[in-house]
Amino acid sequence: MNDPVLAGLLTDKYELTMLAAALRDGTADRRTTFELFARRLPEGRRYGVVAGTGRLLEALPQFRFDDDACGLLAQFLDPDTLGYLRDFRFGGDIDGYAEGELYFPGSPVLSVSGSFAECVVLETLLLSIFNHDTAIASAAARMVSAAGGRPLIEMGSRRTHERAAVAAARAAYIAGFAASSNLQAQRQYGVPARGTAAHSFSMLYAREDEPNELTELAAFRAQVDALGVDTTLLVDTYDVTTGVANAVAAAGATLGAVRIDSGELGVLARQVREQLNQLGATQTRIVVSGDLDEFSIAGLRAEPVDSYGVGTSLVTGSGAPTANMVYKLVEVEGMAVQKRSSHKESRGGHKDAGRRSRLTGTITEEVVYPAGRPPATGLGSDEPFRALTTPLVRGGQIVTDTGAGALAAARVLVASGLRSLPWEGLKLAPGEPAIPTVQIRV
Repeated sequence: MNDPVLAGLLTDKYELTMLAAALRDGTADRRTTFELFARRLPEGRRYGVVAGTGRLLEALPQFRFDDDACGLLAQFLDPDTLGYLRDFRFGGDIDGYAEGELYFPGSPVLSVSGSFAECVVLETLLLSIFNHDTAIASAAARMVSAAGGRPLIEMGSRRTHERAAVAAARAAYIAGFAASSNLQAQRQYGVPARGTAAHSFSMLYAREDEPNELTELAAFRAQVDALGVDTTLLVDTYDVTTGVANAVAAAGATLGAVRIDSGELGVLARQVREQLNQLGATQTRIVVSGDLDEFSIAGLRAEPVDSYGVGTSLVTGSGAPTANMVYKLVEVEGMAVQKRSSHKESRGGHKDAGRRSRLTGTITEEVVYPAGRPPATGLGSDEPFRALTTPLVRGGQIVTDTGAGALAAARVLVASGLRSLPWEGLKLAPGEPAIPTVQIRV
């Protein structure tokens, strides 16, 4: 997101028409706080994972309106509004959950404070980043939990928009995936990249006068010659049993891995493991892929699978449903305001949050309270309390780490968060949120 025109125009028209009206009548400068939160988790989910914070902080300095952008906007905006946008720089404050924190219904994931004008124009940018990245990270965390310590590779680039693919790889990595097939995610965010070959490479060597098993062997030898014996050979283009035999023939018993991309993966994994062992390739790993989701991954826990490749179910709506994040005005000039529409209520006031846990570390409840006024000890609980809300931006300046260390810290936070959930919170079956969210009015 390095194009200032693109960054500034990543918004909806109505954000700017509201801005124009507020500038005209003098309300644009009123001090406000907006809150980004989810009223509910996706159906059946028990927790969510915050992701997108780093991408927001990356995009914020680029949120500009240059002459070309203002030329487009002049079709419906007045000169005063265009003048405001030409000089726009966000100068407010942002507080929020650290990237990688778990969240629950009502968690104040992000609070944005400043003039109405500067806060309202960020709405679409914030929601598009957090709804996408949080949905991916939340789905990925369930898959990581289901995998039981076996590594996962994100392979969804060909199933989504090219820019979304990079963000998805980043979000999945935060949630605990080991790597991605996407090279831009490696370049931009340092996500480890992995990948070998597709079925088309084996089919490239097809000859009318030779059987498939011989042309497949030629393809495998070419791949090993180029990438070394630690490569991963795709063995299900024609026949899995023949493919495994060809793979070991091409690379020897020290072959790095074979991949199975179709069929009844559990049965095939057992057969392939037995065959590899018989061929002396006892250390050769088995990678499986092919429309995997958290449920099929969990179903393979007892099988001799070493790692998983996950694509479609992670980056599309079926596997990563929207995070249901909304961005609502909660305070004007220090006065709490709230929306009361049926099933779309919001709670007024600028809020912070913390989390209670047992002495064992298992979390018990999310506590939401007026900003800067944490609950005093002894208010009904002696359980350990950890503040969640942290400063991100002050006076328009980023005040938190956004480098490579931040991504590593987010991964640690997700892993520790999953360990802190009550055991029922890790169930894949539909259920209520793992912990309740308690609103305190001090």
